[in-house]
Amino acid sequence: MYLAATFCLADTWDSDRMLRHLPSVLQRKFKVLLFFLLLLAVLIHMVLDLAFSSGHGSCGCSPKTTDPMNLLPADPVLAVQNKLNLRILQDFSGSNGSLEKGSHFLGGTSHPGSRSNMDHEGIKHQEAKGKTVWTEKTKLAALFDHPLYKTPTPALMAKDKLFVIKPKIKYKLESSGSSEWISGSKAEMIRLIEQTSKDAYPPWLQFNRGINRYELYGRHDPTHHALLEDLATQEIVSSVQKPGGTQLKIIMTFPNKGKALFKPMKQTRDQETSADFFYFSDFERHNAEIAAFHLDRVLDFRRIPPVSGRLVNITKEIRDITTDRKLFKTFFISPAGNVCFFGICSYYCSTEHALCGKPDLLEGSMATLLPDDKLAKRRSWRSPWRRSYSKSKKAEWELNQNYCTQVRQTPPYNQASRLLNLIDMTVLDFLMGNMDRHHYETFEKFGNDTFLLHLDNGRGFGRHSHDEMSILAPLQQCCIIKKLTFLRLQLLATEPYRLSDVMRESLSTDHLSPVLFEPHLKALDRRLQKVLAMVENCLEKEKGKGVLLDDQEGQESVTSEQEEEEKTD
Repeated sequence: MYLAATFCLADTWDSDRMLRHLPSVLQRKFKVLLFFLLLLAVLIHMVLDLAFSSGHGSCGCSPKTTDPMNLLPADPVLAVQNKLNLRILQDFSGSNGSLEKGSHFLGGTSHPGSRSNMDHEGIKHQEAKGKTVWTEKTKLAALFDHPLYKTPTPALMAKDKLFVIKPKIKYKLESSGSSEWISGSKAEMIRLIEQTSKDAYPPWLQFNRGINRYELYGRHDPTHHALLEDLATQEIVSSVQKPGGTQLKIIMTFPNKGKALFKPMKQTRDQETSADFFYFSDFERHNAEIAAFHLDRVLDFRRIPPVSGRLVNITKEIRDITTDRKLFKTFFISPAGNVCFFGICSYYCSTEHALCGKPDLLEGSMATLLPDDKLAKRRSWRSPWRRSYSKSKKAEWELNQNYCTQVRQTPPYNQASRLLNLIDMTVLDFLMGNMDRHHYETFEKFGNDTFLLHLDNGRGFGRHSHDEMSILAPLQQCCIIKKLTFLRLQLLATEPYRLSDVMRESLSTDHLSPVLFEPHLKALDRRLQKVLAMVENCLEKEKGKGVLLDDQEGQESVTSEQEEEEKTD
């Protein structure tokens, strides 16, 4: 009986144990069954794929995908792979347009209204030697490629060049004994010329060597591009205040001995000059200097030295490296924790007009310095249409409408070329609204037969909502203008070369872009129409005679005279 009870208890214990382990056994069996089912599905799928491939290859049917150019492979497996690759390309092309380029390669043309046509609108393709070449011509590039911008300059003689390097000449360098900083030391210039090969000249020296009787730099000379980049990026090793002037300017030096004139930002781009301000009491604008250079180039004058925008650290690149004690003493920290300075000048150099960084970064324009006066002497000329710079008094030209007759009888304006060059400068000033043109300069070496330097343009682009017609007084009273200038102005008034568009594009390359507030760009188009209308009125009044003049004849006569002189020498 004891044994029976023991066996009974053992059977009960085994039953309980089996019941407890039953779930785990069922789970293992379920997993094995699921694995076999998945394996079976994979095998069935593979068999169906093989059966489809063999059946597709055995029949004489052509594939669904047409291949009119016989570019797809004959092998079915490769065909399937090709379709997969094509699908991948289609998916990828949705974001970067690669399929559109591929479609031109395969098909040669795209369908009208397709995405390819829409994406490449304005892009022209040319076929040369069996190859398709894609080029995109912007408005600015098209402008400089126009025949009006390819007119040749007269042949340059030795006397037409500002600098003629004669390597056999030995220079005797003498110290001036002065400890003051002098812009563009003559000794430094000569050392660079003697020690440096022509191909290794720094951009600023190449620019100086390229100056001639007719232009500051060549129309398609890449030197000014490299110079602009240097102005914006070169390390600054010296900073001193430029003496004289009504507002603060700083001369900065680079390791390659190049120098630039820095004008700091005083106003924001959208801050318009008050209508109650006199033209001589407004702040100079750094962005006006930059925009004036680009406008001068777009008009094909090329009489403003290259100017670039730059963000300057006024602590590290001015205060910490300056040797100008007077300038150094004007630095202070504002209540907002920004580094500020105001310098020493006739106007706007005080704590109330301090220039402050954020906390020490400040925008400004960097203008290339022209060769030192000891190397290339310049002559300053008082403009005949200079304003009175008085709050109440008017200048003579404002009271006498026949003032131009008097001017044309006075040398050097009795020569047409000088007056035509002055009217070019008038057009430039009117387009940017600059009323502050009291003087201009020329290189003394070239005498009276040369271009006018368009310097100091900081008071331009002040008021976009107002067109100051008095700036055009020389054009209105004299009724003459260069024929080429007029033709280029007409070109810039057409849609393919619209002045505001090419200026916007040109300024976009500057490091401080956007340089101009958009209303100023729109004002350029409006003012251009007023210049053209004034010339049309002159043509109507003078019956088309003596208004559009060509000064090339005068330039050619000067060149021929120089040729004769050189032959006699």
